[in-house]
Amino acid sequence: MGNNQSQSPEFEHEAVNSAEAPASVGTQSGLELGRGLDVGTANLVSAAQDVEGNVTIKIQRNAFIDIETDDYTRNMLTKLNVQYVVLNGRMVVVGDPAFELANIFNRETRRPMSDGVISPNEQDALPIEKLLLENLLGTPTVEGENCYFSIPADPIDAEFNVIYHKGLFSSLLKQLGYTPKPLLEGHAVVSSELAEDDFTGIGISCGGGMFNICVSYKSIPALTFSTSRGGDWIDTNVAQVLGIKKSRATAIKEKGVNILHPRNREEEAVEIYYRNLISYTLENIKRRFESSNGMPSFPDPIEIVCAGGTSMIGGFIDVFKDEFKSINFPIEVKNIRMAEDPLFSVSKGCLVAALSDL
Repeated sequence: MGNNQSQSPEFEHEAVNSAEAPASVGTQSGLELGRGLDVGTANLVSAAQDVEGNVTIKIQRNAFIDIETDDYTRNMLTKLNVQYVVLNGRMVVVGDPAFELANIFNRETRRPMSDGVISPNEQDALPIEKLLLENLLGTPTVEGENCYFSIPADPIDAEFNVIYHKGLFSSLLKQLGYTPKPLLEGHAVVSSELAEDDFTGIGISCGGGMFNICVSYKSIPALTFSTSRGGDWIDTNVAQVLGIKKSRATAIKEKGVNILHPRNREEEAVEIYYRNLISYTLENIKRRFESSNGMPSFPDPIEIVCAGGTSMIGGFIDVFKDEFKSINFPIEVKNIRMAEDPLFSVSKGCLVAALSDL
């Protein structure tokens, strides 16, 4: 990576566009010790709980775009209430506004992360991630407060591991005053969604960069792995076959598509690649079950729960169930369902771990 990553950026405006989750919102004072952080390719999500048990969620699209540095652009952004930073002499818009500007000007957003880990090709990745984390998490309630953050499991279909990625985010969180503690993304879904099943079942985090899978027995991960296909893989292929920008393909996918009932050529392309991705994921889970030693013998049928932004498209679970019927799955499954809050499931699972650590 370039030397720019180690430089301290010059911040001119606060640059977070946070959204509250549809959960009860806690106050900023009187927080329980312990934070949860979903480090996603497409979104960063933080979770905290107050002393009354109310959970506050903040979400930030993990993207940015650099634009012309001049007085006219600066004034227009200020009038439109679009927040920006000045990074090494350039104006940078982050989050959802960056995504919107990219679509307006037919440009691609820049992404600090790629394929589930920090991007090796983006020289400004670390200053941007540090800025986003500062605004999402704020300062710790006490120095050294635990922050559990999600990491992907090692992929079974790509030649890289997550050691460097884990080390970079540990360093960023330490700089903010937190004690970083990594948690496998699929395991976070289990912690968030399978309490009523004694934390036994399969949690799948359907992310932008990867799909993360955790097979758990009584909260103990028996099998964890990831695949290097996710929402970005869909966007890349849809953009290629339709001859459009990737950011445009993302916007199509996020605008009310139901993959059970595609209405035009664009939505048919989205449906084709979604179905292929779901089938690919299930086949890999099946193969890993059949080839792994030491798998638990589940006494009862288990639950499969899907979370993550890529699972939120209309018809996802129906297509998932349809593809599941076509394979001879090696264990009995009683139900396949969506997480209660798919986009916030991983951050809530990390928060559960942080609170349990107390």
